[in-house]
Amino acid sequence: MMKKEFSEQPKEVGGFKEDEVTLFSIVLYNDDFNHYDFVVKSLMEVCKHNSIQAEQCTLLAHHKGKCDVKKGDLYLLKPIKNELLHRGLTATIE
Repeated sequence: MMKKEFSEQPKEVGGFKEDEVTLFSIVLYNDDFNHYDFVVKSLMEVCKHNSIQAEQCTLLAHHKGKCDVKKGDLYLLKPIKNELLHRGLTATIE
């Protein structure tokens, strides 16, 4: 049987080829103010994480000091970061 070879072309995202798009991350930082359950709930509501992903990110931020919670293009991440900040969490885009 002959194997077909596929040449995978980069997808276009917003007029740019996928490999030309710079991805950013929202980084959640640990703090001494927010309760664990509140952070988990916020990640589920704002970042659309499932419960396991939200709990893992919360634990990583708690134990390591920070955790990347969402990757994407800057345009999509800004409102998510702003909502996390509005809820009193500490987050940046890097």
